[in-house]
Amino acid sequence: MELESGRGDDPTRWQQTSLLSLVASPLLSTDAAEQGAGERAGKAKAPAASAAIPDPQPQPPERLLILDTETTGLDPLRHQCIEVGALLFDVPQRAVLSQISFLLPCQSNEAEAVNGIAAAVTRLSQPWPQALAYFETLLADADLVLAHNAGFDRQWFGHGHLPAIAKPWLCSMEDLRWPAERNLRANPSVRDLALAYGVPVWAAHRALTDCIYLAQVLERCEDLEGLLSTGLEPRQLYRARLPYEERHRARQAGFRWNDPVPKAWSRRLSAREVAGLGFPVSLEDLTA
Repeated sequence: MELESGRGDDPTRWQQTSLLSLVASPLLSTDAAEQGAGERAGKAKAPAASAAIPDPQPQPPERLLILDTETTGLDPLRHQCIEVGALLFDVPQRAVLSQISFLLPCQSNEAEAVNGIAAAVTRLSQPWPQALAYFETLLADADLVLAHNAGFDRQWFGHGHLPAIAKPWLCSMEDLRWPAERNLRANPSVRDLALAYGVPVWAAHRALTDCIYLAQVLERCEDLEGLLSTGLEPRQLYRARLPYEERHRARQAGFRWNDPVPKAWSRRLSAREVAGLGFPVSLEDLTA
């Protein structure tokens, strides 16, 4: 999750740019493709998911490790993580206890235009092994890891210099349901989230910056414990069963077209969210 840094009077200086946006999207973009899939979904005979009785909300964590990464690309098998930023955050006190940011050496950085980190800079002499050891100390003290677009960040751990992380992850973009009065879209960017909570967007990119924004947002959450508990409810992937002419209902509910279910509107939801959705859905199994 990165914010794009600007220079001078560049009017785009505060726009958020994702590394994911550099890859040509495989998604269908024509209304015809969407309409065909929507009509099939509306006529489908698959039963709607049952409105199961929601389980009690999980207990909120007391310590979060707020984490972000910068990488040389999108594929952990071909690219590498070159920067880690992390904050140890105490939930009851709404306080940052410790923070760290460090570079990992690389030979080249295909994503330098996005994250602004020159490969030569990563190879300058600096105590990254000691920083990595301290990062693991912070990780050991946390109940879970919080990241914006956690699915992207977590895949870099267990590769290269970075240790595997066995602790649970929580995604501030997809798992947390931000209050309606903040007028945020279903999957907000870090920039939009910060501005919605009155956090000044004063810099861009670099891993620690986004961690600071998230920490300052959490400091301003009146019911942070409830937000985290709801976010920790088990979720499964569902497909919206709506005809094409009602596709706006899926979009408004935070479903995504063609991602990750091809030619369908889909989203990860808890049993509580399915029960209050207002339109039929069906469980999806991408491994089938």
